Amino acid sequence: MHIAEGFLPVSHAVGWTVAAVPFVGYGLRRISRLVSAQPGAALRIGAGGAFSLLLTSLKLPSVGGSSSHPTGCALGAYLCGPAVMAGLGPMVLMFQALFLAHGGLTTLGANAMAMSVVGPWCSWGTWQGLRRLGVPSAAAAGLGAVIGVLATYATTAGQLALAFPDPQAGIGGAFVKFGTVFAWTQLPLSLVEGVTTVIALKTLEAQDAPEAEAHG
Repeated sequence: MHIAEGFLPVSHAVGWTVAAVPFVGYGLRRISRLVSAQPGAALRIGAGGAFSLLLTSLKLPSVGGSSSHPTGCALGAYLCGPAVMAGLGPMVLMFQALFLAHGGLTTLGANAMAMSVVGPWCSWGTWQGLRRLGVPSAAAAGLGAVIGVLATYATTAGQLALAFPDPQAGIGGAFVKFGTVFAWTQLPLSLVEGVTTVIALKTLEAQDAPEAEAHG
């Protein structure tokens, strides 16, 4: 979910940026350490970033200053861990803000918290939990991606509700209203992302298998 440039009040934009900085900083450190320890990790990180950039560029205009789209963050979380997406996601968001007029710099912190922190951790946690329960890997990966998208859109709905509470129903009422409007686009988009994430993950696993056998 991308909140448009200048849409949030200054205090909210600053607050979300401050909240996102520790996650982004740790994510960047994690990327650096991962690449240093495992040179091949750069390819996985690149694949996760490219997948996220591709899917998040497919936007649909949505409620008040925002847009709806897949997030593409689950794949990177599966390949490299959710912390990596906290460092990688803002790069995707900044590229889109500067070159695609999608999102914005003042709302970068809010968008990063929703799409690069909450979404990937929810996807990864769901994926890990379902696998431990014996759910087949493909089903776990698909459901994890769905949950990640829904968590991202719920976070954005919450951010907008905090910034623009309903005059009568307050923050809770605003959250329900924003969430209801988002649901028309995000529910089908989450299913699409679940399927595409499984396809991408299976494709990468199939490509890695011959290389692993060759080096075995």
